[in-house]
Amino acid sequence: MIERHLRKLRARDAISPEEEAAIRASVARIEEVPDDQVIVPAGKEMNVCTILLDGIACRRKDLSSGERQITELHVPGDYMDLHSFTLKRLDHDVVALSPCALAFVPHAAMADITERFPHLTRVYWFSTNLDAAIHREWVLSLGRRQALSAMAHLFCELYIRLELVGLARDGAYDLPLTQTELSECLGISAVHTNRALQELRDTGTVEFRSSRVQIADWDGLQSIAEFDPAYLYLERRVR
Repeated sequence: MIERHLRKLRARDAISPEEEAAIRASVARIEEVPDDQVIVPAGKEMNVCTILLDGIACRRKDLSSGERQITELHVPGDYMDLHSFTLKRLDHDVVALSPCALAFVPHAAMADITERFPHLTRVYWFSTNLDAAIHREWVLSLGRRQALSAMAHLFCELYIRLELVGLARDGAYDLPLTQTELSECLGISAVHTNRALQELRDTGTVEFRSSRVQIADWDGLQSIAEFDPAYLYLERRVR
């Protein structure tokens, strides 16, 4: 069940059989949750970390007015709250945007891994640094990119991240998000979201329909987005 997590790790570094065994043994339980369920509420004391096995989830912050900002999307293979191991509570919600399968790893098991496997400690440290790099790119989209460019950038990023775990191919991938949720990712109105999707469709680069993204012109989409995957640190090297 954690094959996609292992595949994500191995895309960037070698994982030994002993390390793999430790990762597998760290999983205490697996659960399925429906869409729109808060997996980890902000402020709750944490004693487990959560790996997303299937589905799409997000980190989200809400305002008292009801407005929401999605600060990162999570795809299968991601540790969604690895930072809870040291923080012990989160300042944001982790929410299932589609039906999700989850693997829970107790903090005690993570402590054991970090003490017995220093290389895995560095690998997971890298993972939290990668989360921060993705977050910085999202901040750039929120603050400076126009809606069309930001939308194109999101579609490019998700293709790379999903392709890495075997869930995107031939320019297509499933994305079970509503237009409202896309708006909450990009910090724009539903009207601007609809307009950006229409513009991308009109350029012949990408179409988002029935929860599926179909990229017809990868180079064109990258050009609109000014997409440089360097922030995803895709190179495989010793950490």
